[in-house]
Amino acid sequence: MLHRYSANDENPPISEGTKRQASDKTWAAQVQPQVVVIDPRPLARDCFVHCLEAYRAGAVIESHASIEAWRAGHLEGDNQVILYNIGSASMLDERIASEVNGVIGMAGACRVIILADQTDLESMLAAIASGAAGFVPPEGKFADVVEAIRIVHSGGTYLPRSSLVTLSKTLAANQHSTEESEDHFTERQLAVARALQRGAANKTIAYELNLCESTVKVHIRNIMRKVNATNRTQAAQRLNSLIGTGDRDGSTAH
Repeated sequence: MLHRYSANDENPPISEGTKRQASDKTWAAQVQPQVVVIDPRPLARDCFVHCLEAYRAGAVIESHASIEAWRAGHLEGDNQVILYNIGSASMLDERIASEVNGVIGMAGACRVIILADQTDLESMLAAIASGAAGFVPPEGKFADVVEAIRIVHSGGTYLPRSSLVTLSKTLAANQHSTEESEDHFTERQLAVARALQRGAANKTIAYELNLCESTVKVHIRNIMRKVNATNRTQAAQRLNSLIGTGDRDGSTAH
């Protein structure tokens, strides 16, 4: 297994260039992916790479301090799975969500798995909504990271089993509570909420609903207060849980 490092890494480890033969027979018959670890913290990054080597997680493992460093040496056509570590940052933070969107856009055909300290379902779903192919929270075992790589490399999407159970229960509960939740909003607030779920800008919402932009801002403040959200991304995620994602109010007023 080739352990490759970016020239931009500040502290390349002693084992740079070491080659190992993958011995996992259950995966050896398949084409193993090239795995990329992106983390600005040198120590955490190096430790993570060594763990991936120990688990024979990929044919080639490389690390970079940033997506730009990876991009500089990336060859089109490489079959890579990118592990992007956002650490303690939250996917519910609009700045972080925008950053992740940019990373996924730069990754192109390479699939991205988000590593984060968050354990809540909202953060995981926000990562998937941003285009990530997987999300690995901190409480899992390292074998879960390897499983995520294999699933994503095969074209699937990875979430922890515990999160899928929680999601299943949430969806079942939503089937019974959606109508009741919608009653918490006025008809106009519900229309604005649906637009907010789609990620529409205030100006767009105002045009679609024939409202003043200032009125839209008032509605959004009231919606965020009702769902106890601090930003639009968080509000959209909580609205998805409360009222589902279906556009039941298919008409717009003009």
